[in-house]
Amino acid sequence: MSLAPPEPTRAATATATATATAASATTTGGGGAGTPPGRRATPRPGRARPGRRRLLTRESVPYLLIMPAVLGFAIFKAYPIVASFWISLTTGNGDDRQFTGLANYRRLLDDPLFWTALKNTALILVVQVPLMLGLALLVALGLNSTLVRLRPLWRLGVFVPSLTGLVAAGVMFSVILNRDAGLLNWVLSFFGIDPVNWLGSPVWARVGVVLVITWHYTGYNAVMYLAGLQGIPKELYEAAMVDGAGPVRRFFSITLPQLRPILLLTVVLSTIGTLQLFDEPYVLTGGGPDNATLTVTMYLYNNGFKYFDFGYASALAYALALLVSVLGILQVRLMGERR
Repeated sequence: MSLAPPEPTRAATATATATATAASATTTGGGGAGTPPGRRATPRPGRARPGRRRLLTRESVPYLLIMPAVLGFAIFKAYPIVASFWISLTTGNGDDRQFTGLANYRRLLDDPLFWTALKNTALILVVQVPLMLGLALLVALGLNSTLVRLRPLWRLGVFVPSLTGLVAAGVMFSVILNRDAGLLNWVLSFFGIDPVNWLGSPVWARVGVVLVITWHYTGYNAVMYLAGLQGIPKELYEAAMVDGAGPVRRFFSITLPQLRPILLLTVVLSTIGTLQLFDEPYVLTGGGPDNATLTVTMYLYNNGFKYFDFGYASALAYALALLVSVLGILQVRLMGERR
């Protein structure tokens, strides 16, 4: 005779299962029949209450992260640009400022000193940019050659001038180009050449400004070209040599086409930098002699911070920005890759 309890029947098992399911639904469902009166069921963790939005979500976090940069741009970039355009449409200072429309822009077109500054800037641009970029390309080709020893040391030496401050470079060259005690005239005297009035003659003053800019930025552009040269696959040169192409042919058929994007970048950046030329002529010559080295940016500075004619200075700034934009678009169209 067995003492084990009798097994439950199927009806009893089904009843117990239904009771457990109902209890579970009452506990987790929130607001069921098993919830005590006057007490709300606790919502499931990790799930927001209906009708209430959280600030930190997967979609909002990126916008919150870029918000400081957007606010900084709006305060320190966008607002000054808009305010400058408004000022360019007015005359006077302080509370006496009056709206005059396009009067400052009409004055700009009739200003002979503005055209003199623009001509000086264009002359420096046409002479200096091709000279500097041509030298930078030659330097990069030399530094990329396996025939040159101690290449890291030469690369450092070429790049160091670009680390020098523009004002410091201007002061240094004002000493080097001095007519009576300058280093350059002292070197020229060994070849029987009379002292040159580098900073006192209109022609030689422009040459002096070109020398300073070329010395300062050639190494910077050479490093960019060097990076581009090192990215050209060697297989292209090997295949060209197998086909019998010489060094000149390889340069014009492989090197220049492969460097096209970097050439475009350096041309655009150099053009923008030359159109905004200020530090070098300001320190070297102050715009003289006889306004021979007066640039558009220097003329803008004189009107804004010497004569306090902020309306006309703002008009000059927008004219310069328009000129930079037009030249940049033309260069991209002419030198950009054709598809």
